[in-house]
Amino acid sequence: LQLYSCSLDGTIKLWDFMDGIPIKTFTVGTKLLALYTLASAEDSVFVVIPKKGERDTFQLVSVELTKGVGQDLEGKELSVVLDDVGASMKHIAFGREGAYVVSVKDVNLQVYFFKRKLLNRFSLSTVKTKGGDNRFSCVVCHPKEDCIATGHADGKIRLWRNFHHKKEYTYSTLHWHHDIVMDLAFSMEGTRLLSGGVESVLVQWHNESSCQKDFLPRLGSPIEYISMSSDGVLCCTLHTDNRISIINSNLRFSRSIQGLIKSRDVKTGLVVDPRTKALVLNGEPGHLQFYSLQSDQQLFSLDIVQRQYIHQAGLKQSDLVKVAFSARGTWLATVEESEEVADPELQLKLWFYNEEIQSFELNTRINTPHDNHITDMCFRDMDELGDDSLILVTTGRDCVFKVWVMVEDTDPEAQQSVSWSCDFVGSYHNYQATNCCFSEDGSLLAVSFEETVTVWDSLTWDLKCTFCHPPGNIRNICFGRLTCSKYLIGATDYGFLCCWNLLTCALEWSAHLNVVVLQPDPLSEHIAAVSWLSKESSLFVFKPNEPRPIYIQRNLCKEKIRLAAFVPRDEPENTEKYLWLRKSQLFFLTDTQELMTLSTKSLEERLTPSSKQLAVEESLPVTPFSLLLGKHRHQQAQEDTDFGKLVVHNKQKQASPAVKELLHTPAHVLPSASFLCTIFINSLLISKENKSAEEVADEVEMESEKAEDDSDEEDVTAMEQEDTSHMELLGEMTCKLSKSQEKELRKIRKMDYSWLSAL
Repeated sequence: LQLYSCSLDGTIKLWDFMDGIPIKTFTVGTKLLALYTLASAEDSVFVVIPKKGERDTFQLVSVELTKGVGQDLEGKELSVVLDDVGASMKHIAFGREGAYVVSVKDVNLQVYFFKRKLLNRFSLSTVKTKGGDNRFSCVVCHPKEDCIATGHADGKIRLWRNFHHKKEYTYSTLHWHHDIVMDLAFSMEGTRLLSGGVESVLVQWHNESSCQKDFLPRLGSPIEYISMSSDGVLCCTLHTDNRISIINSNLRFSRSIQGLIKSRDVKTGLVVDPRTKALVLNGEPGHLQFYSLQSDQQLFSLDIVQRQYIHQAGLKQSDLVKVAFSARGTWLATVEESEEVADPELQLKLWFYNEEIQSFELNTRINTPHDNHITDMCFRDMDELGDDSLILVTTGRDCVFKVWVMVEDTDPEAQQSVSWSCDFVGSYHNYQATNCCFSEDGSLLAVSFEETVTVWDSLTWDLKCTFCHPPGNIRNICFGRLTCSKYLIGATDYGFLCCWNLLTCALEWSAHLNVVVLQPDPLSEHIAAVSWLSKESSLFVFKPNEPRPIYIQRNLCKEKIRLAAFVPRDEPENTEKYLWLRKSQLFFLTDTQELMTLSTKSLEERLTPSSKQLAVEESLPVTPFSLLLGKHRHQQAQEDTDFGKLVVHNKQKQASPAVKELLHTPAHVLPSASFLCTIFINSLLISKENKSAEEVADEVEMESEKAEDDSDEEDVTAMEQEDTSHMELLGEMTCKLSKSQEKELRKIRKMDYSWLSAL
C-alpha cells in the first residue's frame, strides 16, 4: 500500500504504508492545502494551491509526478483544473470512476468533465428557494451513478442530477438538520446517504427519500467529518471535541477513540487533581474532564452544570468557568455562569469525594455568590483533618472577596452533615478583586485589587500590608515556596514582573517582561513565567530569591500560550542539567488547545517503550505462526545451551531502545528514516564508559597479567586446555601458540562483535 501526503512547505511525499518511510519526495514550490488521488490517474495527483496575486483565492491543479532515479524529485508540470475553489477538502469531490470533479464555494457549484473538457457552473443565487441560507457547506458524489449530494448552511441536502447540461439539470431536497450540514458520505453501493451536523446526530437516508431515514442520536458533540470503510461495514465520525466514533452499518454504536477533549474554550484553566495527578479542565459543555497524562486517556467526566446542552447559535447557556481542588483532593469547588455579559447567573458548588462510589458528590449549591463575575478562587492548603482549617476564598468583579467555611448542617432532612457558608467579606477602596492565593503555610492571603496587591491575615482577616507597582493592573500573583516563602511574585498587564519581600515589605526586584502565565511549582522553589512578545512565546524559570533566571527557552512556540501547570512526577527524574524538572513536569496549553510539555530526555530515550500501551509478546494471541515461531526460538535456545561458551549472545541488540521502538511503534507515528538512522547506528555502538562487570574484571586481569609473567603462563596453559576441549567438540585441530600470540588472541576474544548480528 502507498500513501500520498502534502504539506504547507510545498512538498508531496509518497509513503510506503507498511514500512512507514517516504519513498519519494516531489517538490512543487508552492503552499499545498489539500491533496486528492484517483485510481485512473496513477502518475498524477490533484492539489489545492493559493492563486498567485490574489488573497483567499484557491485553485485545483493537477501535478504530474515525474519518474526518475532518486528520492527527491520535482513536480513542475502543473495544470489548472478548476479556478476559485474552496480550501477545505469538504468542498471538492470526484465523480464516478473519476469522470468529473465537483467544487462548491459560497452559492456556486462547478462541474468539470475530464474527457469532454467541459465546465458547467451553477449558482443557487438564481434559483428560487423558500428562504434560508443557500451557501454550500460540503459535497460528495455517488459512487455508482451520476449524482451529486451537497450540504447547505440552512440544514438542507440537495441531490443534483442531469448536471451534464447547464439548463436541464434537476435536484431534489432532503431536510432534517436545523443548522448547517457539516459533512456527507455515501455508502459503497450508494443506497444510503449519511449526514451529520451540530445536532450530534448521525442521519441515514435510504434511497434518497426524506421519508425513509434512521437516526443515531447523542453522539456527544457536533459531527465534523464522516468516512466509510472500503467494505462498507463500518463508518467513522470525527467530532469537534477531538473524538472518533466507530459505527456499524446497521447504525449501532461500536466504540469511540477519545484523548484530550477539545472544548469550545478552556475557562477553568489547567488544574491538577491531587488524588489522581490527572489534568482537569473543561470537557464537554458543562462537564469537567479528568485527563490522564500517563495513559493519554480520559479517566472520567464529571457533569457539573447538570443541564442538557442545546447546540444552537445565539442561545445563552450556562457553562463551567472556575475550578479549584483542596490540598488532598477531597473537596472540589466549581463556578458556573451563564453567557450573559450584563447580568450573569452565577452558581458556586462544593463537591465532596465519596470513596464508596469513587466520584464527587454535590454537597452545597450557592446561588449568586457574587453580584458580578467571579474572577478567581482558591483553597487554603493546610491540614484537612481539622474542619476549621479548610477555607475557600473567591474574588469577583463586584469589588469584594469572600471567605467560605464549613459549618454543621442544621437541616434534619439534609443528607450531608456539613455545608458551606460565607464567613467574611473583604474589600479595598472599591476596586475590582482579580486574583487570590494563599501562602504555603496558609497564614497569609494575597488578593489583588486592580493595581494593588493586599496581604491579609487568614486567622483574623486583618489587612497586613499592600504592594503596588504602577502602571498597570495585576495580572497574576503567587507566593514563593520552601526557602523562598518570604517572597510574593506579581505580574502586571503593563509588562512588569515584580518580587516583593514580605519581611521588609519592600520591592526586592522587578523585570520588564510581558508575562501572560505565572505558574509556581508546588514541590520546589521554582516559578515558570511565560511571556508573549513579537508573536512568539518564551519561557523563563527562576527562583524568587534570584532575579537571574535559571532557565530560558526563547521561541517556545509561535502560538500564544494561555495556560500552564506543573504536574508532580511519580518518581523524581534523574537529571542533572534540568534540576527544576526533577519533581514536576511542566505542561502548556496554547490558543488552539494544543497540549505541550518540556522533556528532559532525548529523542532516543523518549522513543523507548515506557508505558504499558506497547505490545508485549506474551499478550499476543496464539496463532499457528506464533506456535511455529515459539518452537523455532525454543530450538535456537537449546542449541545455544549446547554450544556453551562459544555462543555469543547479542546483549547490545536486546537492550537497544531504538530497535525495540522501531519494532513496536506504529509506522505512522515514527519520524523519518533519515532522522532515526543516526539514533539506530548509535544504539549499536558500545560505550567505553558504561562497561559491564565482566569487562572491568577482564581489564583488571589483563593488567595483572602484564605485571606477573609467571601467573600469566599458568593462565595461558589453563585457557589452552579449556579452549581445546571446546574446539574438539567442533572437530577442529588446535595448534600451539606463543605467549605473545596468546595475549593478542585473548584481547581479540574479549572484543564485543555482537553489533554485527544486527546488520
